[in-house]
Amino acid sequence: MSLMDRRSFVAGVALGLAAAPLTAGAQQRGKTWRVGFLSGGARTPDGAPPLPLRQALQELGYVEQQNVVYLGRWAEAKQDRLPGLAAELVGLKVDVVVTQGGPASAAAKQATSSIPIVLAQVGEAVGIGLIESLARPGGNVTGVTDQSAELSAKRLELLTEAVPKAARIAVLWNADDRGMTLRYREVEKAAQMLRVTVQPLGVREPNDFDTAFSSMTLHRPDALFLVTDALTALNRKRVIDFALVHRITAMYEYSYLVQDGGLMSYGANQDDNFRRAASYVDRIFKGATPSALPVERPSRYYLAINLKTARALSLTIPPSLLLRADQVIE
Repeated sequence: MSLMDRRSFVAGVALGLAAAPLTAGAQQRGKTWRVGFLSGGARTPDGAPPLPLRQALQELGYVEQQNVVYLGRWAEAKQDRLPGLAAELVGLKVDVVVTQGGPASAAAKQATSSIPIVLAQVGEAVGIGLIESLARPGGNVTGVTDQSAELSAKRLELLTEAVPKAARIAVLWNADDRGMTLRYREVEKAAQMLRVTVQPLGVREPNDFDTAFSSMTLHRPDALFLVTDALTALNRKRVIDFALVHRITAMYEYSYLVQDGGLMSYGANQDDNFRRAASYVDRIFKGATPSALPVERPSRYYLAINLKTARALSLTIPPSLLLRADQVIE
């Protein structure tokens, strides 16, 4: 081998060694992550997972159609569709499934024990058997979950503060949803502590709302508490309108119901929950295993009050309650 040939050979080997890690890095950078989203609720107008989730992932470096694609499925409050939709996402070989709602999360867990599942909007994940504990979730599930016992008591307390003379409070919830039934039980416990009577109004399908309304017309409650899941959220306008027409003070769980005309709500910021879910997705993509990521609870809960609705109900909101409100709609 001539001197020139040897130099060319050495240079070629050096170039090859230098290029090897660059090629590996390029392959990693070139990976397109597949994020599945499963919800028991209504399909979004654009057919994409919630914007706060996608925006948060973009801020973390995941750009749609460059290194991430989204595959969403919605059950439209028909729980029997969830197992099939979860199986579809598994068949599409997603890298993670972000879930909204207890039934959707349970369906995803049933569909796969290997693909990571990130809870975004789920109440009492321990109580409904999705995880073993907050600190050590176990299996392939992690994310964010609400604490229904404390929240139910607080919501009921705020409702009785708005209506001090309330003796009977109607509670409307999806009786087919185990998580919502657990939440209803917590409302019952809180009612005993506050010395008020609960008027149970379990619903299982859209037609049941008319039956619930008839019951409230026949036996008018002093106030109403709506437990929010996919079914009640899809029928929220009917509930809000009924409460307004019959001048019933009502407590809701999330601020979007207050923006839609509901009187008051106390709960976590749903956009924040999706942003926190995005951080879990990022950590999983960087190598973390779900069982090693403790499940978080929202760090803050917000009180929202719609004064326009209060005026329509001829209700004066106590100043002490208004001072504590994080959002007041005039």
